[in-house]
This record gives sequence, C-alpha cells and structure tokens, in this order.
Amino acid sequence: MGRVAIGMAQINTRVGDLAGNAAKILAAAAQAHAGGARLLVTPEMALTGYPTEDLLFRPAFLSEQDRMLERLQAGLAAFEGLTAVVGHVSHESGGLFNAASVFEGGRRIGLYRKQELPNYGVFDERRYFRAGDEPLVFEADGVQFGVAICEDLWKEGCAYRARELGAQAMLVLNASPFTQHKVRERRETVRRYSAGLPVAYVNQIGGQDELVFDGGSFMTDAGGNVCFQAPQFEETVAVRMLDTDARADDAQVGEDSLSEMHAQVWGALVLAVRDYVGKTGFSRALIGLSGGMDSALVLAIAVDALGAENVGTVMMPSRYTADISTHDAREMAEGLGVAYREIAIGGLVEAFDTALAPAFAGLAADTTEENIQARIRGNLLMALSNKSGALVLTTGNKSELATGYCTLYGDMVGAFAVLKDVPKTLVYALARWRNAQSPVIPVRIIERPPSAELRPDQTDQDSLPPYDVLDAILEQHIEHDACAGAIVAQGYDADTVHRVLRLVRISEYKRRQAAIGPNITSRAFGRGWRLPVACAATEALDG
Repeated sequence: MGRVAIGMAQINTRVGDLAGNAAKILAAAAQAHAGGARLLVTPEMALTGYPTEDLLFRPAFLSEQDRMLERLQAGLAAFEGLTAVVGHVSHESGGLFNAASVFEGGRRIGLYRKQELPNYGVFDERRYFRAGDEPLVFEADGVQFGVAICEDLWKEGCAYRARELGAQAMLVLNASPFTQHKVRERRETVRRYSAGLPVAYVNQIGGQDELVFDGGSFMTDAGGNVCFQAPQFEETVAVRMLDTDARADDAQVGEDSLSEMHAQVWGALVLAVRDYVGKTGFSRALIGLSGGMDSALVLAIAVDALGAENVGTVMMPSRYTADISTHDAREMAEGLGVAYREIAIGGLVEAFDTALAPAFAGLAADTTEENIQARIRGNLLMALSNKSGALVLTTGNKSELATGYCTLYGDMVGAFAVLKDVPKTLVYALARWRNAQSPVIPVRIIERPPSAELRPDQTDQDSLPPYDVLDAILEQHIEHDACAGAIVAQGYDADTVHRVLRLVRISEYKRRQAAIGPNITSRAFGRGWRLPVACAATEALDG
C-alpha cells in the first residue's frame, strides 16, 4: 500500500520557551530531512512545552505562541518535500485547543484538535481546553495518515474514525509521563485501539517539575507489533520507514524484568534531577549526608545526573551520630569525587537547649528535641545553598513522607525531593541495582538498620512497621485507594493497618509543605493526590 520515511522527533522541550522550542523543532526537521524523512512528527504541545498550566490564561503568552507558530511554519518551508506535524495550542475565538498543525511547503494543510481531554491523576486538561470533534486525515508521500494526540488513542474511536476516512496509518503526538509499567501499558493500548493501522507514536522526553517524560517513542505494524523502539531518557530524532504492508516478527507485549524496571526508574530519577536543576537556572546541587541509605542514593543519582564536579555534600554530626555514619558518608563522597565538608552541630544544639530551658522546665524530652536537631541541619543546608548558589536536594523517601516520619523545616528542607515517590523498599533495590552497574554506595550503608540518629540507639522500626509491610500497606492505600478493611482482608494485621492509615491521614499538612519531586509510581503525592488537610472523613479513609 505504501512506504514513508518518518522522522520521530523525541525532543526535550522547555515549558514557556517558545523560541527555544521552535529552534529545537527546526533542528529536528533539518536532521530528519537530511536523513531522508518525508514526514516529521513532534510530541504533543512541542511548541509551548507540556504541561503549560496557567500560562495558558495569559493573553500575552498565547499571542506570542501564535507569532512563533507563524515563524515556525515559515522556517519549515525550507525543507523541501518534508511534511511536518507539530504540536501546539490552537488559540481560537471559541477557546483553546490542544492541537497539531500539518505543514507542507510553507502552508498549513490541516489542523487537528485533541478530542479526549484527560482530567484524572496528574492531568487537568479540561481546566484549559475545549475538546475537538473532527478527525483529520491527510496525504504524505502517497500514504493517507490519521492524526491523534495522546489520550485520543487511549480510548476507542479516534483511529476507527480516521480509518473510515481512508487513513492507512496513524501518527500519535504524545506527552505521556513515565511511571512504572508505562512502557507495557502504551504498547497494549496502541495494540487495542489502533483499528488495525500501523502507528508512529512520538513521545516527549524530559523532566518538568513533578513529571518525567521518558520518550520511548515507537512504531507498530498493523497488528500492533512493535517494529521500532527509540531509547528511553535520551533525546533523539529517529528516521524510520513506516510500511503499511509490513509485519514485525515479535508480537509479544511482556512485562519488563525487575532489573529493567529498576533501570527505568533510575533513568527517570537521573533525568528528573538533571532537568529540574538545569531548567530552573541552576548548575550545582547540595546534599546533606547522614551516612544512611536515602542520602547515599540521592548522592549517587545526583552524580549520575550532574557530574561529580557539580555536587557538594555536607555531613552534620550530632552526639547521636555513630562514627561509622560519618566514616561511610566521607568514604562515599571521596569515592565519587564530590566536595565534602563536616559541620558538627553539637554546640548549636546546646545553644538551643539553653535558650529553651526556661520554657521547657519540668517537661520531659520528646520528639521536640529531635526535631530541633533536624531543623538546625535544615538551616545550615539553606545557608550553604544561599551562599554557594547550589540547589538543595532533599533526601526523604515516599514511606517517610506518607507516614510523617520527617521534620518540617528540617530534613524536608530543600528545592527538589528526589525520592518523594520512591518507597523505602525500592530505595534499597535501586541501591543494589546501581552498585551492580559499578559500586558507588558502601555496602555497610545498605546493610545497616535505618536510623534517624536523633536519640540513643534509635532505629526506624521503633516508630514504623518493617518497611516491607509498611510499603505494601501504603501501596494498597495510596495507589489503589484501598480502605483498611480491604487491606486487612489481604492478611495484614488490623492494628498495624489502622495505625499506618492514621499516620497517612494526619501527615497531610506536612506533605502540602514538602518540596516537589519526580513521579515514578501510578499515584504520587502532589498533583495526583489531593486530600484536604482539615478532614473528618475518617471512615471513608480508614473504613
């Protein structure tokens, strides 16, 4: 029926950078054209970046986007014989649309408006856009192509309507954020809803606040079998031949192995750190080390993301800090070649104790004194950050944030919470996976019982259930909305379940003040989790 060379522009755009994004699209067009492509496909909303959020309420931004789109259209005319499908916002008298324009020879020959607007989880497109209702089919190099934008192909209908109008293949522009198992879900979705048409699925790459876009663009044959797979977490402009008659050999859509999943999560976290630091105008990061597992993992991620020369560390021991904690922190920092300093906080703690002694007279020591230590460390971290211009990466994990096992204005201080959506059990798994690639984390850090070291002989399990039990309960409650009764029915101890869910409920006020961090599970705290802080609905939450 037909063969067309398609340039799949898996590019890392920056929200709001209209000129920069337009330049990237033109550069991708030049590369694709030089590689023999007759058709270029960009990600969803490539011109504005995604998600653009409330920038879309600003008339000046929309007007500038319209002007930049006209300049982009003119620039694409330079690539003779190349048809380009570009994602952008359509600013029309009837409202805003998430749209894609088809440009050919300096003319716009088609405009497609996204029809399925996701309004769940991290998505709130109905806040900004109207839904389109018209399919689009156009011809390029003798082949009829239908157009879809992301969610359009996650529902039945779009590809079928395009096929009825003569489409022989589908082009899908995506800004599909990474979560675990998302690669398999995308493939299964395309197989289910592609209406028996070949598909070129082009996905955005890059970190954007809480979201990580992994790329992983791919092409399928008419049977939904993957015949090309672009790398994850890498910018690329891949030119591949779409043959409407070809069939791929491998029809399997399997589950990723555990090692592959850990590699994907690692890639997502590294990309998230690199882009958050870079896209916010920073170049260096600062990490408070404890000699424990979480800060060690964040350090390893930061070095992979930014390079050792751009990462600084500080160890702030107190009288409760074990000598081996200081030794292990120093050993890891020196092994990775990052800047390392120690600032003892014993004298500062004594000064606080002295100042507060009259107010605390007659009262027993409790978590108040523990929190003072954590907050002193937070103050020192922010002072070093302000003075050096390095952005502080916080080190708390999802298990701690879920249960409130963290200190406001203490260990929660910082700009980007790298492990915010990483449960403690996954923290350990990622550490072992990273060491299997090349040893960077001292083995003793991985093997020691975790401790906040804020009081004598403290371990995390003094306050929390074992992490394998805790994380299983949290996953059921947070990611699957399971109530206490449903979790207990799975065999978990009732008292433990009710205690964990109560901790989740009463810690919401802390999470509202936490730094943002990258999403890697199906439901992360932040955009995808919106419970009220002042809430009496205990039965609905714990029932």
